[in-house]
Amino acid sequence: MSKLAVFDFDSTLMDGETIDFFAEVLGFKEEVVAITERAMAGELDFYASLIERVALLKGLPYSKVEEICRSLPMMPGAKEVVAGLKERGYTVVCFSGGFRDATKPACEKLGIDADFSNFLHAQDGILTGAVGGEMMYSEAKGDMIVRLQALLDVDRKDTLVVGDGANDLSMFAYADTRVAFCGKPVLREAATHCVDVKDLSEILKII
Repeated sequence: MSKLAVFDFDSTLMDGETIDFFAEVLGFKEEVVAITERAMAGELDFYASLIERVALLKGLPYSKVEEICRSLPMMPGAKEVVAGLKERGYTVVCFSGGFRDATKPACEKLGIDADFSNFLHAQDGILTGAVGGEMMYSEAKGDMIVRLQALLDVDRKDTLVVGDGANDLSMFAYADTRVAFCGKPVLREAATHCVDVKDLSEILKII
């Protein structure tokens, strides 16, 4: 029987928010952090907050994006949980409202089967402040998990989802095992399990 595990990226597989690392270089990290926190708490529409935050990145050299993304800190236990789930027969996937520049190298490093995220637009090697992709909306993760379940012939009872913020709610609706990892209150309410220590390997005890 096929099994599916889907992880959020920022503040779940990765210890931090990718966009905050970018904003730090440009000198307005606090502004971006404030918007991110409100979006993850469910106080702002995810799409609107993403557009607003990425617009602030206009002018950042794309080479700097690549450099930052190569050295993002993985969450403790990330490698162990992926390996442990694969041993148990899971296909392991990452959904991110963030960016492919970050998810692709991290998922390759962790041995994750596929990643779905957004693309930062650059022209002449400089970010334009525009973004596009399949993970830009609050319902995007739910829509994608349903498609993956159909493709892999996986039932919701064999689906594990792990996230931390409001934009993970839509995928929580389609899984019987729902882990809020150091999660915001809005997500904890929808979870079947809460892990409140920064160690993803704790999830192996749940399954």
